[in-house]
Amino acid sequence: QKKEVGDALNKLRDRLEGALEEKSTRVAAEKPIASDAIDVTLPARKPRLGHLHPITIVRRQMEEIFREMGYSIDPGPEVETDWYNFGALNFTPDHPARDTQDTFFLDVDQLLLRTHTSNVQIRSMEKWKPPVRVLSCGRVYRRDEITMRKSPMFHQAEGFLVDRGIHIGHLRATLEHFIRKLFGEELQMRMRPSYFPFTEPSAEVDMSCVFCKGAGCGTCSQTGWMEILGCGMIHPQVLRNVGIDPDEWSGFAFGMGLDRVAMIKFDIPNIRTLFENDLRVLQQF
Repeated sequence: QKKEVGDALNKLRDRLEGALEEKSTRVAAEKPIASDAIDVTLPARKPRLGHLHPITIVRRQMEEIFREMGYSIDPGPEVETDWYNFGALNFTPDHPARDTQDTFFLDVDQLLLRTHTSNVQIRSMEKWKPPVRVLSCGRVYRRDEITMRKSPMFHQAEGFLVDRGIHIGHLRATLEHFIRKLFGEELQMRMRPSYFPFTEPSAEVDMSCVFCKGAGCGTCSQTGWMEILGCGMIHPQVLRNVGIDPDEWSGFAFGMGLDRVAMIKFDIPNIRTLFENDLRVLQQF
């Protein structure tokens, strides 16, 4: 009988030892898992979000300013015909801009990459009867060497308005409102006579330097002024080219480089910075 009791106790001991060893192994395996548990109540790591490009920021701000003044937004086509890019805008057949040294012509006859967003002016006036006011922002192309200030591809904004009784005072008031909304209410504006084939009279617009507020600095060459855009009253022949009677209707147009506006607004000295996709630059905006 002692032998039977001893065998039973030995079997019980073996079973207990096996169960303890199995439990110990399981606890050891679960210990790292328990220590690595995620506390869902802790603040999460912030995701890396994208940043808007400086040109996108400026374009959206401009579009919002002109929407408030009743303008429609129309980017227009980048591949254009000679008529819409030059002919309808009163460029003479021998104008230097029509030369292959200045314009990217395509293999297809009479097609080219637009050299300005003024093509939208013609297409919009064909599409809508006056009164009409449109702003166009988009890419344009010219055969320029890449420098700190120039690029063969850049961005331009073009706006125009056609209505009865429009005169240069309306143009000046519109541009003053735009410049002060975009750059600051304290800035001043001046207009200088210039020449563009599609406007008469034409003018270059300067604004007081955003960096020195007109006092004079290295950026504005000590003049206190910065050139910002070109403008003028729409040439009567341009109106006739789209079937609008210049004796009944008149209008103004203006255009500027979006890249230059972004460079001034964000103090970017080199235009190449805008096209190099450097995340260190983009993360600042």
